[in-house]
Amino acid sequence: MVSMQAALWVVVLLVVLALLFDFMNGFHDAANSIATVVSTGVLRPAQAVLFAAFFNVVAIFIFHLSVATTVGKGIADPGVVDVHVVFGALIGAITWNVITWLYGIPSSSSHALIGGIVGAVMAKAGAGALVASGIVRTVTFIFVSPLLGYVFGSLMMVLVAWVCRRMAPTRIDRWFRRLQLVSAGAYSLGHGGNDAQKTIGIIWMLLISTGYASVDDKAPPTWAIVSCYMAIGAGTMFGGWRIVRTMGQKITKLKPVGGFCAETGGAMTLFIATALGVPVSTTHTITGAIVGVGSVQRASAVRWGVAGNIIWAWILTIPAAAFVAAVAYWLSLQLF
Repeated sequence: MVSMQAALWVVVLLVVLALLFDFMNGFHDAANSIATVVSTGVLRPAQAVLFAAFFNVVAIFIFHLSVATTVGKGIADPGVVDVHVVFGALIGAITWNVITWLYGIPSSSSHALIGGIVGAVMAKAGAGALVASGIVRTVTFIFVSPLLGYVFGSLMMVLVAWVCRRMAPTRIDRWFRRLQLVSAGAYSLGHGGNDAQKTIGIIWMLLISTGYASVDDKAPPTWAIVSCYMAIGAGTMFGGWRIVRTMGQKITKLKPVGGFCAETGGAMTLFIATALGVPVSTTHTITGAIVGVGSVQRASAVRWGVAGNIIWAWILTIPAAAFVAAVAYWLSLQLF
């Protein structure tokens, strides 16, 4: 049991751990924002990560904190959450992120965090302490977000093909190299707006559980909001190059026009989900959009074996992170 004297230090350490997860989220998911723009040659890698990181941080001025509210109050009963639950959730999410990064698998940092929360809460109080509506919405969007990305990406590709049907290929390439900067910026905004808020949400959950914030507060502290957006931007600047290669070239070969359509379709999906307060996976979203773009060209343009391996990682993310989180929860009871 954490003593009152030690509680502040434990909270500070857990906030630092949460920001480390946020940094790793940006590092792990940088591929979602920059893979297409790097793989099409529109930006060099160093330019792309700076570009994406800038828009990750700018998202602080664009989006309402709906996703943070869902994570902070809508996944688990606030009365059950304590420092041990938060520790378990973060360790579960970080561990899964490290494993998938080492193998270059574009899994979901978002669902790793949700899985971590679920595992730690169940280890403490069972499934009854989970908020069913929040869990159902999150799990539903595991399937909805890549499907929407696929639909929007393929529709954009069809629309662009019709609009540009009489244009010379060299002119199309030249125009979409410029337009892809707009679509990559939009996707990076969506990435920052949805993903940074998940860490804001778990810090808010921590502060509520330890009495440093009230469950009746309409928003988390400003310092938590700013620090989370800065952390995810810093993580994006370092980039996860193993995953960039998988996302940008192994699923399907992209040209600037395809990159524009995939990023635009993905950005549309993220904007919708963030407005609804649903913590979705940017990885699922952009993968669905890339597959949609590739399948419009021809079904054989998509390497379905690679896509299948990615889907298996998606299926395993929540239960794997939940298992590690449950173990970490029990270990934390012995540590502090």
